[in-house]
Amino acid sequence: MPTTKLTNKTVNAIVPPTAGEVFYFDDSLTGFGYRVRVGAHGKLLRSWICQYKRAGGTRRMTLDASGALTADQARAKAKEILAAVALGHDPQAEKANRRDKDQHVMRALVVDYLAAKKVRPRTMTAITGYLTGPHFKSLHNMPVDQITRRDVATCLLTIKKRGPALAGAARNTLSAFFAWAMGEGLAESNPVIGTNAPKTNGARERVLSDAELRTIWNACDDGSEHSTIVKLLILTGCRRAEVGDMTWREINFEGGTWTIPPERSKNGRQHVLPVLPMMGAIIDDLPHMATRDQLFGERSSHGFSRWHCKADLDERCGVTGWTLHDLRRTVATRMADLGVQPHVIEAVLNHQSGSKRGIAGVYNRSPYANEVRSALGTWHDHLRAVTAGGKRKVLSLHRKTA
Repeated sequence: MPTTKLTNKTVNAIVPPTAGEVFYFDDSLTGFGYRVRVGAHGKLLRSWICQYKRAGGTRRMTLDASGALTADQARAKAKEILAAVALGHDPQAEKANRRDKDQHVMRALVVDYLAAKKVRPRTMTAITGYLTGPHFKSLHNMPVDQITRRDVATCLLTIKKRGPALAGAARNTLSAFFAWAMGEGLAESNPVIGTNAPKTNGARERVLSDAELRTIWNACDDGSEHSTIVKLLILTGCRRAEVGDMTWREINFEGGTWTIPPERSKNGRQHVLPVLPMMGAIIDDLPHMATRDQLFGERSSHGFSRWHCKADLDERCGVTGWTLHDLRRTVATRMADLGVQPHVIEAVLNHQSGSKRGIAGVYNRSPYANEVRSALGTWHDHLRAVTAGGKRKVLSLHRKTA
């Protein structure tokens, strides 16, 4: 391979080969060279190169495939590479490694992450929305190992404008994704760590008064699916998704029970509730569509999703500053006021805390079915009096008539 002082003048004077390729190396900077080759359809290709030895082999890097660099610019770039080699680096291997990592953009890895997740359908929908939706859109085409804390913080700042709860959920979801990426060897750190967690108002303490419950209940007489669900939430103290995703197969009309399967409960435990008359009357009035198992929702396999309808309910009832989850707290508090024991309230709510936490929860597996039925009977009796002014009476277990 010929050597010469590589300058703009000398490389311009090179006579190109008729086929193949020819390398010219600088006689003053070892490893700095110029490559001329004949490409497809006879096209002449010129490029500056840098060659060095590493790990018993020869590495060759292209400095400028377009040929736009001048000789001095290419020489300076070659010196940087050779200096890195002298310090123990392998620039060509690092370049190849960087190229592989650049293929691991967030958008592509999210697909693998979601495929590896084993969660409930509704949870999967939420996770997918956070990671593939607009919240972190600016990160989608970035290699995961190049996403910085500042990148994440910028996204969170925008999300916080829509609400601290939304920002908190989005932040937790992204952090879980990066924890997975670290475990797969695709990222060295989690850039979510160290970002400011959205400030919330802490644990909610809102408990609705009987007057507010009556107002909300009466405002739900419009017959809409959302209003029907709200009434069932007041009657049962369940979570909104547990009622919104209710299916007909979960209801045993002969036995008078509603069974929430483990895959639909927050703690993964089956939850059986009695269907008492007030609840049964509401369910009996619902249309039973032959094409779907869900009681609520339109063309959805997961049930009800139009939770924004609460804004309309707020306007109708005039009660402010409450959430659907506050109904669950209200049911628990009012049951306690009515004399229901704490462990029975926990059984009604399907909670595993307090009396069922720790060693007690290991050995005490009783669902307190009779006590739950009695407690809900007392609660429904109280609701009947609150909402309609009727006298309290013992309620029997609802059974669907033939």
